[in-house]
Amino acid sequence: MHEQVKDYYGKTLQNSEDLQTNACCTDTAMPDYLKAVLSSIHDEVMARYYGCGLIAPQLLKGMRILDLGCGSGRDCYALSALVGEQGYVVGVDMTDEQLHIANQYVDYHTERFGYDQPNVRFVKGYIEKLDQLDLEANSFDIIVSNCVINLSPDKEAVLKHAYRLLKPGGEMYFSDVYSDRRIPPDLISDPVLYGECLSGALYWNDFVNLAKHCGFTDPRLVEDRVLTIDNPEIQSRLAGISFFSATYRLFKLDALEPACEDYGQAVIYKGTIPHSPHQVLLDKHHLIAAGKVFPVCGNTYRMLHDTRFKDHFEFIGNWETHFGIFEGCGTALPFATTSTDQSDGGCC
Repeated sequence: MHEQVKDYYGKTLQNSEDLQTNACCTDTAMPDYLKAVLSSIHDEVMARYYGCGLIAPQLLKGMRILDLGCGSGRDCYALSALVGEQGYVVGVDMTDEQLHIANQYVDYHTERFGYDQPNVRFVKGYIEKLDQLDLEANSFDIIVSNCVINLSPDKEAVLKHAYRLLKPGGEMYFSDVYSDRRIPPDLISDPVLYGECLSGALYWNDFVNLAKHCGFTDPRLVEDRVLTIDNPEIQSRLAGISFFSATYRLFKLDALEPACEDYGQAVIYKGTIPHSPHQVLLDKHHLIAAGKVFPVCGNTYRMLHDTRFKDHFEFIGNWETHFGIFEGCGTALPFATTSTDQSDGGCC
C-alpha cells in the first residue's frame, strides 16, 4: 500500500488540479490572518497541496509541532510563520518527490519570515513507524495531519505513536476523511479510490473507538463537511457510501473520563486569545463567548485548565461534588425516569 500511495502522490499527481474528486479540497472559510500567511508561501509548494482542511489551531506561538504526512510542506511553512522564530516545526513524509519540493524552499521561507535561522525541517519516514525516526517521546506540543491518516494501512500505530510523542497536555489536531459505514475490501484495494482519500477512510465510529483505545479518551469534533464526488464513475463504484471531511482534536490528558461528568464547574473566557477577542471555539459544541459564565463538564474543564489555554480562562468550581452525567451529553441515564418521560438534549 505504501508504494501505491507514493506513486499516486509522487508521480500520478503533479498538482492539485489532477485530483479526480474534491475529497482533498478545502472550502472552509479562512480568516484573514491565515490568508496573509498562505500568501507568503511559495507557489510551487502551494500547487502540490492535497490537504482537506486548514490545520491551524489557536495559540501556536513558541509551540513545537509535528506534521504527519507533510507533503510539499504547505502546512509546515504556514505553521513555521505562526509559531514564530522561537517555535519549531518537523514534517514527516514518505514520498521523495514531495520532500524534494519541501526541502527546496526552506531558505526561501526562512528569509520570507525574517528569521535568522530555519525553524522547520523535513524527515523522510512512515507515519506508522515514527519510533524509527529521531523523535523524542513527550516532546511535541501539537501534532497535526492534513488528509493523510486515511492513507495509512495501520491507523492504530499512527495514533499510538502520536500519543507517545505528545507532551502531557498536548493535542493532536488534524483533518481527515471519514465514512458513514465500513468500506468493503474490494474498494480499499482500488489504487485510485485509495489515493483520492476515499476507500482508506475509517468509519467514523471505528475512529472514535480507536482514538479512545490509543489513549485519547475524549475525541472532540471541531468542524466537518459532507464530501461531494463529482466524478460519475467513482460515485457509481462507491455504492451510496457517504464521506465527510472532519477536523478533530485529541488531547493527551490522563485524567479525562470516558463520559462528560458534571461537577458543577464553569469557565469564563477572558477574550485574550489572538484573533479571537469575542469568542473562542474549542469544538463543534463549545463556542465560548468572552466574559460569560459558561458551564462545562469535567473533561472540558481539564482541556482548558491543563493545557496551553489555561491563562486565557477563569475557572469556577472544583471536583468535590459529582452531579452525574452532564446534561445533554449523549450518555444520559438509559432508563426512563417516568413512564412517559423522554427528554432531548444538546451536547456538553
